[in-house]
Amino acid sequence: MAWKQQLVDGYQRFRASHYPEQKSLYERLGKHGQSPEVMLISCCDSRADPSDIFDAAPGEMFVLRNVANFVPPQTDDMDYQSVHSAIQYAVDVLNVNAIVVMGHESCGGINACISGAGDNPDDYISHWVGLLNPARDVVKTRVSDDEMQQEMEFEGIRESLRNLMHVDSIAQRVESGQLNLLGAYFSIIRGKLMFLDSETNKFVEVPPA
Repeated sequence: MAWKQQLVDGYQRFRASHYPEQKSLYERLGKHGQSPEVMLISCCDSRADPSDIFDAAPGEMFVLRNVANFVPPQTDDMDYQSVHSAIQYAVDVLNVNAIVVMGHESCGGINACISGAGDNPDDYISHWVGLLNPARDVVKTRVSDDEMQQEMEFEGIRESLRNLMHVDSIAQRVESGQLNLLGAYFSIIRGKLMFLDSETNKFVEVPPA
């Protein structure tokens, strides 16, 4: 079972290096709880780990990961409990200062939506990516097929931010200045990060150090 040995090897490296360096931090977090300032909503994709991208220490970010880093609309029948319960916990209990929705290049969930997987949903994945169909149909009217993948990756982030603002408790906090929302995008190939400019609604590259 090579995969299991990979886990064991990784754990042993962690115990030999990172854990001794951060032992007191882990003890404090374990005894006194977490108080992250940022909630980060990102994709499950193994190539875009937010803790690596932001060089975050334990306790710094409250992370929710799902296919295509999507925040679905809030519904009266309380669908998508996993996503919205995590968001509610971050906002109401942890009192985070910001929610960041981070998409990434070459997203498989976005590609599935573009390919029509959600047009006739019959399983979990197709039902989920089908939630992005309205955004896909809008993007199709303004870009070429060659541009569709990246533009949909961008639009999925924008749609998630719009859906967050339709949650009353979040909208109230944003309007009062207690909470900030930010869109982010990571290029896997170039290792580049972009933030969504709230004035232009376009993604702008973050300069490296």
